Amino acid sequence: MKAYERLIKYTKVNTASSEGGNTTPSTPGQFELARLLVDELKELGVKDARVDDKCYVYGIIPASAGCEGAVRLGFIAHLDTSPDFSGEGVNPRVIENYDGGDLPLGQSGRVMRVSDFPHLTKLRGKTLIVTDGNTLLGADDKAGIAEIMTMVERLQKSGEPHGQISICYTPDEEVGAGADYFDIAGFGADFAYTVDGGEAGEVVFENFNAAGAEFEVRGVSIHPGDAKDKMVNAQLVAMEINSMLPPGETPRDTEGYEGFFHLCRTEGSVGQAKLTYIVRDHDAELFDRRIEILRDIESAINSKYGDGTARLKIKEQYRNMREVIMPHYHLIENAMAASGEAGAGLRIRPIRGGTDGARLSFMGLPCPNLGTGGYAFHGPFEHITAEDMEDVVNILLGIVRRYRTMRRGDAIKA
Repeated sequence: MKAYERLIKYTKVNTASSEGGNTTPSTPGQFELARLLVDELKELGVKDARVDDKCYVYGIIPASAGCEGAVRLGFIAHLDTSPDFSGEGVNPRVIENYDGGDLPLGQSGRVMRVSDFPHLTKLRGKTLIVTDGNTLLGADDKAGIAEIMTMVERLQKSGEPHGQISICYTPDEEVGAGADYFDIAGFGADFAYTVDGGEAGEVVFENFNAAGAEFEVRGVSIHPGDAKDKMVNAQLVAMEINSMLPPGETPRDTEGYEGFFHLCRTEGSVGQAKLTYIVRDHDAELFDRRIEILRDIESAINSKYGDGTARLKIKEQYRNMREVIMPHYHLIENAMAASGEAGAGLRIRPIRGGTDGARLSFMGLPCPNLGTGGYAFHGPFEHITAEDMEDVVNILLGIVRRYRTMRRGDAIKA
């Protein structure tokens, strides 16, 4: 089966995760897909394939004879899709020999326009897979799952030698919980790759340092007719807090390695209000400075309106995996070489977000991220091509070939 055919099959299962859920996984559809994948892995000869009680799918392909001392390599993708847009009733459309122009998405009234997505011209002549405009596609990250599964199938059928290969599909990555219950020891790999990025040939080993920040504002609610010098309107104080952040440092105004403060949610009344932010920066020192700015704002507001008016909560979310990956740069070199051999081109770039691999790297499993070939994730314009997915499968196979000749001890010391 081809990778894109697997993707279409997997999109039929609604695996959208849920923010604020109190179960793992946060939604039952993830278990449905997990069980389907376990059955498929077993059909492909992965005898120990299993799903645990937290919805992590694991499987190990033993090393070929003569490759037992080679690096134990892992590949990881996630089961869930974004909760930001509907994943129910996904209806993929396959367009052969796409003409590279504007494309209406079914009867939804939405049009995928080249003016909005200039890269579409580069996809001319390929087999394009899109939505009907009413849901997301789910290529993030069902494309990654499909590509890993297709790699496993071809590896098993070819009989070519390889070291031990570990597979894991995780739940709830989109809500930041993908690594929460990851069994590093049971996974059994020395190094791994998440297959959860953008364009085919993309290799990512730098991500944001990240934190969540929440301002709780306590106001003083007085009848407006008697409010002179008494009322403290928590909503206005919240607006004042946001105005104290550096201008031009929002997601809309930044790119590349530039960090930002992102106001995600506001709520409140005269008596109380809340501001929820995410804070991001690739540079650790600049990231720490951003946290200091927030603390300085908290102090200034309390000095102006009284102690306890503003209360700031900071929660670290993940860190830049670069510091873990750099001592094992063979991970990047081998991915680069495999991408070149597959003809996919090479795109080393910082990711303006995070992956399971960032957390796993700091848990002891160095884990850069590879592109899946997809675009415009998390919404109705999500799309991917069959040809780019094929390139990714070949990249994964190329990485496996390169590690079959690298001894574990040499790689771990590198």
